[in-house]
Amino acid sequence: MKNFLKKIWKWIDDRSGISESILPVITHPVPPRAKWSYVFGSATLFCFLLQVITGVALSLLYQPSSKEAYQSLQFITNQAKFGNVLRGIHYFGASAMIILVGLHMMRTYITASYKYPREMNWISGVFLLIFTIFMGFTGQLLRWDSNGVWSSVVAAQQLGRVPFVGEYLARLLLGGNTIGGQTLSRFYSYHVFIVPAFIFLFVAFHLYLVIRNGISEPPKAGRMVDPKTYRSWYQNLLKRKGVPFWPDAAWRDIIVSAFIIIAIIALAVLFGAPALTTPPDPSMVQTSPNPDWYMIPFFALFALMPHKIESIAMLLGPLLTIILLFSIPFISHKGERSPLKRPWAMFGVICVFVFVISLLVIGLQASWSPNFNTKPLPLTDIKSSNPDSTIVKGVHLFYAKGCQYCHTINHYGGKAGPNLTTVGNRLSIEELKVRIVNGGKNMPSFGGILSKEDLNNIVSFLHSQN
Repeated sequence: MKNFLKKIWKWIDDRSGISESILPVITHPVPPRAKWSYVFGSATLFCFLLQVITGVALSLLYQPSSKEAYQSLQFITNQAKFGNVLRGIHYFGASAMIILVGLHMMRTYITASYKYPREMNWISGVFLLIFTIFMGFTGQLLRWDSNGVWSSVVAAQQLGRVPFVGEYLARLLLGGNTIGGQTLSRFYSYHVFIVPAFIFLFVAFHLYLVIRNGISEPPKAGRMVDPKTYRSWYQNLLKRKGVPFWPDAAWRDIIVSAFIIIAIIALAVLFGAPALTTPPDPSMVQTSPNPDWYMIPFFALFALMPHKIESIAMLLGPLLTIILLFSIPFISHKGERSPLKRPWAMFGVICVFVFVISLLVIGLQASWSPNFNTKPLPLTDIKSSNPDSTIVKGVHLFYAKGCQYCHTINHYGGKAGPNLTTVGNRLSIEELKVRIVNGGKNMPSFGGILSKEDLNNIVSFLHSQN
């Protein structure tokens, strides 16, 4: 039997040339003393393959139709065998892929591995970063619940405010002027066909460049990169001290990648997939979408931005960021690579890391969104010592009409609007009425939904808070 299998393998190898084409690739020499920080690229690739496998499995049951998508996901989650775990693996795999691609780019920047002759490696990596983020974004809407749909609506609204071309970009994203069945079909095509095809293409190109230009050697203080001599120096290094990628260097990649895959599966088994919210309802105008965590920093940045510069910043911010990322290997393509000799590079990475984490923390608090979980303001916490019936009715109406979702009084309520704990000291009765009836900035007008009696009761309550 053993000899028979050997004959089969020899026949396949002779006809396909696997040994001549594949083995030299996986055994190509790499610099010695590779570090554990070099594993993030391989781990990202393994996560992407896991996403492809679980995505194909989910597509066998998922119905990309506005009438059936939500029900098909309910079936996958609650009835299909291992369906909840499968969705969980896909969800946690997406998070892991976002984290790993970010860590891989940070490591590449810190060690200046983008310098000559690996400028194109960095550029292809920037494309892969963009595709990965877009994959995560498009995957949210495919759940076709209120959370995923409204998160995409908010993103489209932000995109639509880009000067000159915003309307066309939003229409291209949604497949029309409003969200609907065509939006789901378009996002399904983005997520399942178009973006993965580009990722496969750029991953193949990225790996080709790694083989062609070699894995960057660990940086050493004082060892400069000179485009005139680097290639010959690097080849001499490989001849003298190079080790085969497999197994001498690849064992770290295998161990870390296996650990991450096991961790993703464990999280999926323990916690399952994210719970679906209610089906999307176009008539719901008061909603607080909660996007996946890796999109929250973007939402937080735009929400905290001064209103006057939002439109300009939404155009220039992403554009300048992308231009900067692409220009890095051309701004500094030679010279020192050691982080010890590049303190400003280290400082920049730390600043970006702190900035993103801060936006994530602020975004999770969602201080700009209505707080629909707030409890009614107790009568014992209002400032009027002997409230009459008008003030008591105003307290109840302040909560029932949704005012307390956005405004805080004595630590009860949301933070989207101004704190009204002492509003009676700032605004007169007439000023309060005008503000409530007409609205302003991000505050809707309540003139058409409040009776004269309700308005007087709310104003009486607010004016008593001084």
